Amino acid sequence: VRQAERPAPDGMGLLLRVRADHPGTRAVVLAERDDPRRATQALQAGALGWVAKDCSLDRLLAVVRGVLRDETHLPPALLTGVLRELTATRRHRTESERLVESLTPREQEVLRCMVAGLGRQAVAERLYLSPHTVRTHMQNVLGKLGVHSTLAAVALARRAGVEPV
Repeated sequence: VRQAERPAPDGMGLLLRVRADHPGTRAVVLAERDDPRRATQALQAGALGWVAKDCSLDRLLAVVRGVLRDETHLPPALLTGVLRELTATRRHRTESERLVESLTPREQEVLRCMVAGLGRQAVAERLYLSPHTVRTHMQNVLGKLGVHSTLAAVALARRAGVEPV
């Protein structure tokens, strides 16, 4: 049980680290307020329960006992918002994946280099291309993804699950 909004260490970051180091750990987030986006992030990070900081002791114990039985506990008022968040996340990912799949194999290679933070010259050296050719590929990637900057292309690629080279 840990408060989610603590500035240092970040509650969600702590949850991710604990779950990575100890996968069997069952976590309950003790939240300052009900927030569908934060609750969704907590569930995706591995939390099984979400309770408001001001809940009764009986409610907290009921959630902890349920989580120990591998049950997921969310306040009913949060459920609709969490489902919307999960659906929106999936829709964004699907659209991003579709756009990335529209790229040629070479454009996808260039995009992976962009995700890795490589500049035009470094991409050219890595892929044995001229900087001018890399510039053309980068422009094509931006156009096909419907974005106007490398940063936006990288953000879209990350949503689609593109890994750096």
